[in-house]
Formats: sequence, structure tokens, C-alpha cells
Amino acid sequence: MTGFKALKVYQMAFAAAMDVYNITKTFPSEEKYSLTDQIRRSSRSVCANLAEGYRKRIYTKLFLLKLADSDGECSETSVWLDFAKECGFLTADKHFDLNTRYDEIGRLLGYMINNPEKFQ
Repeated sequence: MTGFKALKVYQMAFAAAMDVYNITKTFPSEEKYSLTDQIRRSSRSVCANLAEGYRKRIYTKLFLLKLADSDGECSETSVWLDFAKECGFLTADKHFDLNTRYDEIGRLLGYMINNPEKFQ
């Protein structure tokens, strides 16, 4: 595997987004156009922004912008996970697992933001 797909952070974010997708299949149908769509979109956007930024990494400012977007989507996903738990759609254990994973994804993105030269 090469390129952005070889990045540990991408692999973690992709796996987490797939878990979010599978978990949201059990959310109530009345949440389809609100919570379900929002959490799926933000979790996928972590990966999409990272991929787009990685392709632009020779332009440091664009790379950092897309990494910041990816990190923002990571934080947004965490908020939606909180709502899902409080609404009773996620168990405490699953919420903890996913939030822990998104915290780690955020830390890895932060490292990339603070050290863009290591990825050019």
C-alpha cells in the first residue's frame, strides 16, 4: 500500500468510519436525515480530507488546511457520538471505544499538522 492509504491515521479513520456506518444501521429511521446522515458524513470526511490534503502536500498551506479540515471533522464525529449515546442509540462501551479511537485519530492528525515537513 502506498500514498495516503499507507498512513496509519487514514487506516484508523477508515476503519472507524466503517464501524460508524455499521452501527448507524441500527439507529431509528426517524434519525435517517439528521443524526445518521451527519455522523456518517463527518466520519467519512475525516478520510476524504486527509486523502485530498495528502495529494496537495507539496503545497504546505493547502496540506495544512485539509489536515485542519480533517481534524475538525474528527471532532465533529466525536460530538455526534456523544449525541448518539445520550439518545440511547450507542452503548457506553461502544461510545467509549469509538471516542477513544477518534481521540487517537485527532492526535495523529495533530502530529501531522505540527510536522508537515515529515510528509512531503
